[in-house]
Order: sequence, then structure tokens, then C-alpha cells
Amino acid sequence: MTITLEARAVLLDMDGTLVDSTAVVERLWLEWSERQGLDPDAVLALIHGRQARESMAVLLPHRAMELNVAESREMLARETVETDGVVEIPGAAALLAALEGAPHALVTSADLGLARARLAAAALRVPEVAVTADDVAASKPDPEGFLRAAEILGVDPADCVVFEDSHAGIEAGRAAGMRVIGVGDTASAHGPTCAVRDLRQVSVARDGGRIILTIETGQRPG
Repeated sequence: MTITLEARAVLLDMDGTLVDSTAVVERLWLEWSERQGLDPDAVLALIHGRQARESMAVLLPHRAMELNVAESREMLARETVETDGVVEIPGAAALLAALEGAPHALVTSADLGLARARLAAAALRVPEVAVTADDVAASKPDPEGFLRAAEILGVDPADCVVFEDSHAGIEAGRAAGMRVIGVGDTASAHGPTCAVRDLRQVSVARDGGRIILTIETGQRPG
């Protein structure tokens, strides 16, 4: 099935959408879950798309937030330098190249330092507009990050298309009133507008001030 979406702006998640950082993320979280005596499967099912301190707060609801903040900073410091195994999601470089000169933004639960480190490890450019954990008070699935990016770009949320992989991210995009292209084998389970296995199934064209996205997918629109 071929689906065409038109928009004035495109908003891009990072982990799982532009880069595959699964190996390092899951290694660090499995170490953390073992120290906390938590079910590792439950931890891995929750963390993707969220800021670390918010994941910790959900997993350990009675623990002081100050400890979550401290441990999330330690994890972030390791993530920023441990980039072995971080690679491009197929098609990400081509998508970013096609969007140059068009309104687009990175919207990630990582901070700017981590975003730069992971995109560099995958040989991808950092979009000029980047809304990171440094810029928002609430983590995905809250829509704040996507709404902030739309505001910076001067585009109505309904005229934005989001690329996301995680449950939290897809929920945030939909809560922002945006259409969402799910990326990855499990994305379709979270209710995106449509889903692709990777970004090679997406092509970009420009028509005046409009961005035309053509998606080749076996998934029906949702």
C-alpha cells in the first residue's frame, strides 16, 4: 500500500527512529534493573522514548526523585561516551538529506550532548532545530516536546508529521494532534497513522511550502 501525507513540517525522534542505540541502552538499563532487583523485561518494556528519571519514577514510585535525577545523570554520562554499536536506521541519512531546507526538527528525550554523540556515531547530521530533554519539563508521552518544536518552526501542530518508534513517542505525537509515522517492527502496535519497517520506505518531495511524504507500507492507515 502507498500512502501520501502532506505537511508543512516534519518532527523526528532519534533513538529507534534515526539511530539504533538498542545495544547500549538496554545494557545500561539491565545493569540498573539488576541493582534495583526489578524484572528486566518490565524495565525494558517501559523505558523506550522516556527520559531516564521519568522511567525510574514510574518503576520505583516511592523513591525520592533526587535519587532518580542523580542516577539518570550518571547513566546519561555513560551513554554519551559509550556509543559503540550505535548505527543509522536504514534510510535515515537519505531522509535527513531530503529534508534540508524544509521545516523539520529533532524531538528527543535525550539531552543535546547525547543527541549529538549518537547522531555523530551514526554519521548523521543534527537538525538545526532540536528540542531535547533540556528544553521541556515533561517527558514523552506528554506532547510538550512536539508542541514546542511546532511552535519554534511556526507551524500548526495539525500540519506536522512525526516520525516515532516507541509507544511513549507515538502517544505523545498523537496527543499533540499530529499524524505519526511509526518506525520499526513493533511501531504499528501503538496506533500510528501508518507504519514502516525502516526509513527506506519513505520518500520526500517538495511542492512550494509543502512537504510530500510517500510511504510504501503494508500497514493500513490508522
